[in-house]
Amino acid sequence: MQLKTKDIKSVLKRGDFEYPVMESFYTIQGEGKYQGHAAYFIRLGGCDVGCHWCDVKESWPVDTHPVKSVDTLLAEALTYPGRIVVITGGEPLMHDLHALTESFQEAGFRTHIETSGVCEEFTGSWDWICFSPKKFKEPNTRILPHVDELKVVIYHASDVEWANDWVDKINPNAYRYLQPEWSKQASMNPLIVDFVKANPSWQISVQTHKFLQIP
Repeated sequence: MQLKTKDIKSVLKRGDFEYPVMESFYTIQGEGKYQGHAAYFIRLGGCDVGCHWCDVKESWPVDTHPVKSVDTLLAEALTYPGRIVVITGGEPLMHDLHALTESFQEAGFRTHIETSGVCEEFTGSWDWICFSPKKFKEPNTRILPHVDELKVVIYHASDVEWANDWVDKINPNAYRYLQPEWSKQASMNPLIVDFVKANPSWQISVQTHKFLQIP
């Protein structure tokens, strides 16, 4: 398995690949290491993790969204000047992402993914892997050495220490973020602040796009 190579080519023609797309849009990355950067988001349909606090539950079905080809998605993204594409969901790794990411990289984009890592296969050619583990479903451990960014959503107080359990499992150079679940900020923020002050290898991620009232 190679998650970050740029020289693997899909065995199928790229024109054969289509994806269920809940939405795609140009915005500002609101979270994590690339917070504040312009980015084109592609939110793919399909997820079987089932986080009860998910703010895009409409992305869960895989068969209720318009289907778009690689060429269409790339052409839409190229109308904007930013050259970061973020593939998210749902759970994007439910799909074979080689063709999509290869095409974007050849067009000059950085390819970023936001994933829970639960899928059996890890497809795609990635410049940045944001791993957001969930208590509801164990990840495939093969992703762990390739993680660039660990982002744990904090909904309960116990999630803070659970997040720390991942430190020895992932790439030791990965960035580490705790992010309060949006509706729980008032109660979780003090816990997160205290934890990061005591453990300065961690950082705080907040959903700045929601404060800015942008997608």
